[in-house]
Amino acid sequence: MSQPEASPPRPAPTPAPERPLPATPYYSVEYPGYVQPSSIPAAVARLGGQPALDGAFRRATGRDRVESLLALRLRPGNPYAHPIAGEIVPTSNIVLRVVKRRRRRRQQEGAGEGEQEGPEGEYTVEAVGVVPKTARFRSMADFQYQPDMSDPLAHLRKAMDTMDVDGILRYHIPPEKEDYTVTEADPLAMDIDPQLLGEGEAATSSVNTKTRSNLRLFTPPLFSRQGVPQNYNYKANPASVETIVVDEDTGEETKRLVNRMRWKGYGPISISYADKGVPDKPNTTVEQQRGQADKKILSRLQELFEERPVWTRAAIFNQFTQMEVRDIINSKYLLPLVSYVFEDGPWRDTYVRLGYDPRQDPDARFYQRLYFRNINHPISRPSVVSRRQETRNESAQARFSGMDERRSHIFDGETVTSETAAFQLCDITDAMLKEMIADEDARRETCGERDGWYTTHALERIKAVLRHKFFSLLLGHVATREECERLLVPDEGTEKLPERHRHRLKFGKHNMAKGALPAEDAAAHRLMITLEQQRKTFPTK
Repeated sequence: MSQPEASPPRPAPTPAPERPLPATPYYSVEYPGYVQPSSIPAAVARLGGQPALDGAFRRATGRDRVESLLALRLRPGNPYAHPIAGEIVPTSNIVLRVVKRRRRRRQQEGAGEGEQEGPEGEYTVEAVGVVPKTARFRSMADFQYQPDMSDPLAHLRKAMDTMDVDGILRYHIPPEKEDYTVTEADPLAMDIDPQLLGEGEAATSSVNTKTRSNLRLFTPPLFSRQGVPQNYNYKANPASVETIVVDEDTGEETKRLVNRMRWKGYGPISISYADKGVPDKPNTTVEQQRGQADKKILSRLQELFEERPVWTRAAIFNQFTQMEVRDIINSKYLLPLVSYVFEDGPWRDTYVRLGYDPRQDPDARFYQRLYFRNINHPISRPSVVSRRQETRNESAQARFSGMDERRSHIFDGETVTSETAAFQLCDITDAMLKEMIADEDARRETCGERDGWYTTHALERIKAVLRHKFFSLLLGHVATREECERLLVPDEGTEKLPERHRHRLKFGKHNMAKGALPAEDAAAHRLMITLEQQRKTFPTK
């Protein structure tokens, strides 16, 4: 039997040649419509113009992601046409330049008479750049409704959009007529013989007319919050279950749908400073979860609140490991089992032991909370991914710098662990501030909503020093005792501390403990600033 001949070895594949990738960036827009070279200016204008495109691509990452949204207005100039939202997404595309060159083929010898010469194409492909960002419009268009543009309210809206002062002044509120429905001729009505519907002209008029609403309702800024379509398939809500409810009076049984995923309300009891008493036990919903609570963590929380009746969130979390803190946050009912919170006053946003009233205990002045807002710190809420990444970066930075993360609630005047200042007075270990906090002459006889157990003058001095020391650390400078003492020297002839430039808090019930001005003083302050600006802008001749 003959052996099969061995096939010749295959040649080794030649690797593809490497080409340099240009670093020139290009941005692309996946426009949801037909765009021709002559209609490119109109397409850009409907996206808000070139400045809007440049700003969206420039602010497409980090906390500015919300500002990077594009709005496609298919009916520009119409304030009632809701735009289509687009977003900037990262991509890794390559821009290619494809050139096709045509050349005619020569007629080969021996070719038949029917064969003619034809063009032969030659393609050249070249990479000219990369596309790191792309604007995509994947959201559904919102519902559209066009009101009557002849209505006076429509004219007012147009005048306000264009800042037409005369148009705004021409508007007046018409008298109420209660004409909420209007009967008008129906252009789509069918011409039906009246004898088929009834006798008389009334039957004919009722068929050829229609009734429409005259409520003059104008569109809201947004009809639907659902931007991405979801598969509904007419399925029932899996969180809703059918239960039988028995009426206690009649004994009648009825069926009801109950949402199993409804919010249980595991938050701590929140009271206002003006409330007379304090809660001494958790609410019923939280108390029902006591049997499921982690006994070790719950016992530790009870011990901590016996040692110290008032804690901030950061201070209480720093007493546990990261795994225990995660359990406390996920369970939602461990802290409400042992504490309640104040929604305003000197102990605002602190956890207070159940049954303990700091308004009745002068020693509770050491647990008062001081908070300073850093206007340079962004207040926009980042995404979940951004917060997780920032937490990892801060943890890694703390490990490499030797900083103890569990001391983030303590202020020693030399190190700073956060860009916002929120400290209890008992957690301030700076020598100069400790002397001012422990001063018995700074205590008042009764507790107040704004200053707590301290006199206004004493608390303002503590705030001035703490504010100066904290913001000096943010700038990389440790404030000296001499600098702080100069801040405490009042102006000549007054008992007020020297003025310093700082962000004014808006008046509100929750800002009283931060030093916000009363309503009338805030209005007078704004008026004086406006008059001063006008005096500088239009000097007297």
